[in-house]
Amino acid sequence: MADSTLAKPPEAADDWTIPQDWARYSDGEHAMWDQLFERQARLLPGRVAPAFLDGLDVLRLSKPGIPDFAELNARLMDATGWQVVAVPGLVPDALFFDHLAHRRFVAGRFIRTPEQIDYLEEPDIFHDVFGHVPLLANPVFADYMEAYGRGGQRAVELGAIDRLARLYWYTVEFGLLRAPEGLQIYGAGIVSSFSESIFALDDPSPNRIGFDLKRLMRTRYRIDDFQQTYFVIDSFEDLLRQTIESDFAPLYRELEGTDDLDVATVLESDRIDHRGTQDYARARAARHPI
Repeated sequence: MADSTLAKPPEAADDWTIPQDWARYSDGEHAMWDQLFERQARLLPGRVAPAFLDGLDVLRLSKPGIPDFAELNARLMDATGWQVVAVPGLVPDALFFDHLAHRRFVAGRFIRTPEQIDYLEEPDIFHDVFGHVPLLANPVFADYMEAYGRGGQRAVELGAIDRLARLYWYTVEFGLLRAPEGLQIYGAGIVSSFSESIFALDDPSPNRIGFDLKRLMRTRYRIDDFQQTYFVIDSFEDLLRQTIESDFAPLYRELEGTDDLDVATVLESDRIDHRGTQDYARARAARHPI
C-alpha cells in the first residue's frame, strides 16, 4: 500500500486517511464481500496458519457484509492495540511506515467488481481486511508488523526502501510457514487469492525455500502473476526475533555490493523445502513473449 511518488488526494487528511463511510456500500458490494469470504472460508482450513483462523473468530469477520471499521477496531484494539484506517489507495512510503509503527493498518475502502473477482492490480478492502487483519489479532505477528514499520522509517533515512520492501513482500504478502503437519500459508496475497492459495502449496512449479533475511533481500519478486519463489518461516516468533535483533544498516551496506537474484534462483546454500520446476512461469512466458 506504499508508493513514494504520490500526490495527496484533496479528500484525504494530512496522514492520508479518509472516512470509511460504511453506509455508502451497496447491497451488491456487500454481496461481493460475502462471495469472496465464503469461497476462501471453504478453502483455507488445513492450508492456512491456525493463527489466521483464530483471528477471523476473534474479530468476528464471518459476519455477513463488508466489515464496519468502527466495530472491527473495537475488537482489534482489545486484542493487540491495532486499528484499521481507510485510505484512498496507495500511500507514500514514509506515511505507510509511520502508520505501521503506530499500530495503524491502512486499508483501501473500495471492493472489486464481479469482473475483477480473481485479479485486480490495486489491493481492495477484501485483500486488505480479510487478507491482512486477522493476523493483526495475533500478538506476535502484531509486534512484527509494528517492528517492520519502525524498520521502514529507518530504511527511508538510509535509502534502502527497496530492500526492505522485499521483506514485506515475501513475508506479509506471500509468506509460508513451516508446521509439523506441512507447509501452511499466511501471507495476505495468498490468503485472499483462491487460485494462489492452491498454487503456493500444491503446484510443483515454485521454489519453497527456508527464510534467510540477507538472501531474501537480494531476491527480486514479481507483481504480475504467481510467485516463482516462496520463503518459509519456522514461526512467527522466529520472524519477529530476527527482525528485532538484526541491525539492518550494516546489512544494507553489505548488499550494496551484491547482485540481485532472479525470482527463480536457487542457491547451494538455500534450505530447500521444494525445488520448483518453474513450468508454470515458462509456459506463461511462452504464451506472452516480451
